[in-house]
Amino acid sequence: MNLLQKYISKTVLVFALMLFASLKASAQKTIILQFLDSNSANPIIGLTYHYGPKDGITDQDGKISLEYVAETSLYLSHISYGSWSLNPDEILQASKIGKVYRKESIYGLQPVSVISLKLAQEKDQTIGISEQERLHHDAGEVLSLDPSVSGIRKGGSFAFDPVFRGYKYDQLNVVIDGLQSANAACPNRMDPPTSQVALNRIQKVEILKGPHALRYGIGLGGTLNYLQENPAFSSESGIYGRISSMFEQNGKVTRNEARIGFQGSKYDVGMLGSFAKGNDYKDGNGNFVPSEFLRGTAGLYADFKTSDKDLFQVSVNRNFARDVDFASLAMDLQSDDTWMSSLRHSRTFSSGSLSSWKTSAYFTRVDHLMDNLSRDLNPRMMNASVPVITENWGARTEGEWKFDKARLFAGADLKTETADGFRTREILMGPMAGKIFKDNIWQNSQIRKTGAFANYIFPANNYVLSFSGRLDINQAIAKNPADEFLPTTEDTESTQLNPGISIGAQRDLGKSLSLGIWAASVKRSGSLAERYINFLPIGLDPYEMLGNPNLKPETNNELDLVFGLQKEKFSLGLTLFGSYLTNYITAEKTDLAPRINTSPGVRQFTNLEEAFKTGFEFSFSHQMAEHISQNLNVAYTYAKDLELNAPLPEIAPMDLRYSLQGNFIQNKLQTRLSLRHVLAQNRISETFSELKTPEFTLLDWDASYAISNQIQVKGGVQNLLDQAFYEHLSRPIGINKIPLYSPGRNVFLMVSIKFP
Repeated sequence: MNLLQKYISKTVLVFALMLFASLKASAQKTIILQFLDSNSANPIIGLTYHYGPKDGITDQDGKISLEYVAETSLYLSHISYGSWSLNPDEILQASKIGKVYRKESIYGLQPVSVISLKLAQEKDQTIGISEQERLHHDAGEVLSLDPSVSGIRKGGSFAFDPVFRGYKYDQLNVVIDGLQSANAACPNRMDPPTSQVALNRIQKVEILKGPHALRYGIGLGGTLNYLQENPAFSSESGIYGRISSMFEQNGKVTRNEARIGFQGSKYDVGMLGSFAKGNDYKDGNGNFVPSEFLRGTAGLYADFKTSDKDLFQVSVNRNFARDVDFASLAMDLQSDDTWMSSLRHSRTFSSGSLSSWKTSAYFTRVDHLMDNLSRDLNPRMMNASVPVITENWGARTEGEWKFDKARLFAGADLKTETADGFRTREILMGPMAGKIFKDNIWQNSQIRKTGAFANYIFPANNYVLSFSGRLDINQAIAKNPADEFLPTTEDTESTQLNPGISIGAQRDLGKSLSLGIWAASVKRSGSLAERYINFLPIGLDPYEMLGNPNLKPETNNELDLVFGLQKEKFSLGLTLFGSYLTNYITAEKTDLAPRINTSPGVRQFTNLEEAFKTGFEFSFSHQMAEHISQNLNVAYTYAKDLELNAPLPEIAPMDLRYSLQGNFIQNKLQTRLSLRHVLAQNRISETFSELKTPEFTLLDWDASYAISNQIQVKGGVQNLLDQAFYEHLSRPIGINKIPLYSPGRNVFLMVSIKFP
């Protein structure tokens, strides 16, 4: 009996040791899971997860790596795929094949601004494009969802020209997929580059803060990168599509957007289109604001897998606009016809450190006509029309190398932009009545940028370091200089070298807190308008503006500090920035006579010796209860002309956003209450006759419901309290500088249908 007891005891002890060893091995087991879309099998990028003490996000291949912990569930969340979890048994089962498939949810209706968790880029923001945003006729309008982005408005409903941290126009680098761009043909930017982006296939917009994103070109103040959706390949051939419509009561605005595609294991081809039309809207005082517009897009796209490693992508879009009112300008947009096309090739490599190589080419042509012929002018002193054309073309090639723990991007690009057009003036009154003048406003000018770049990211001890460098050769020429322009400049042709460098470091301070620091010094040469515009009022005041081909490149020396705190139910982020600018491009008054006698004078672009900008962006998110969350975002910029000891012009005031959101009925019902408060702007530039603007508070409400996986509806009220307000950066109307008021109360309803 004693022998039997000893045998049983030893057996139990051995079994217990084996069980302990098995559990320990399981606990230490490394599991790699790849999350894929169940329809297209594309990686789900940006999927956040929480597993025990660990938080993270899927990489560019949709993968995560975990140390298995018994009796611990994996919690997952994504804007397009909803929230779900895997229990311990499901984790082990998934680890056997290494892949987890998830169907895209239709519930992602609310616009979202989140901190992007790309390697060493936590300072940047990403705006997800929902069904409502895809209905916008102006892609610049989407950027206003982020309080750090303001916009210059010259018309009530068209051409939101983004301003970020006080940087505007060509100080911001606006690109599609890191390359394609368009130049405003209208000298007064009735058609800024953002207005030419078709949102049908745009998945998100990256707001790359500061001059650090040197892979995509020189963005003195930042880069706005519109990213298209990945191809929707499928193991089974089929048809997919979407149609959405929205009606807005204020201005009787109708918006429509549709897409149909044909997919298979090696192809994804389709057609897309949008159409929007609106009338004059009412402001909060009950007055009508001229804001009629008509805007549309038609496009084709085709993505082909010619092998397991090669992907070819082609897209062609045709944008058009007709009869658009610009209350703050002397003319209206009569027609705008734009062609945008691109060709891309991507190749992946399975051996060696070289991971992928991508090459792209693009072409854009904008044919724009503005005039005053439809204006009710009394007296009508002059008829004027300006037909202009801009063209952009270029190419980009880039390789990606993945080492043991590091990553390298390196490549080269070429961008060429041209502008040409004349203003025709027919004098109707006075001693010169009957005479016709043709003004060479763009002088057939051209800028060519040839650049090489590299970005190396690697860990070092407890830090993640990033080094970026770029060198641009900027060549500019006026091929048809005007006679009156030549005496104002030494030369109409120039070549400039613009180096740029950025260094960043990020460190996790414990499980929840992170700290990052970024430093950069970059140079930007003057734009086509800054170098070659010929006696045309395109600035903040009615002075005629004159280009200066001899402008020095402006330099931004910037430092960004980024703090992040991530807890289970809340997160916050704070970015502090400071910029010391030299040779800052501005304009000053001259003794030159204007082309039109009613103009107060002429300003010529010049370099300001020193300027300074500083400010912050703050974000806070909190899951208050299972179905209730709240968000707070604040942005502020302070800018100063150190030479004159005065404020720089066109700096937006502090902007605060708060929202309370609810998700109910298994996320089918979503509702949101939003508050926006903007402070008064009393720091203005008297040199440019800038006006002070009062503070205002707005309240919005919306709700959406997914009737099925195919049908969703959304409705709401914007400016619920019918507040009469206007933005600081909106240009005033006429010589009396009447404020350009924004819309009053606006009720909207949207329906979106997907198939299959």
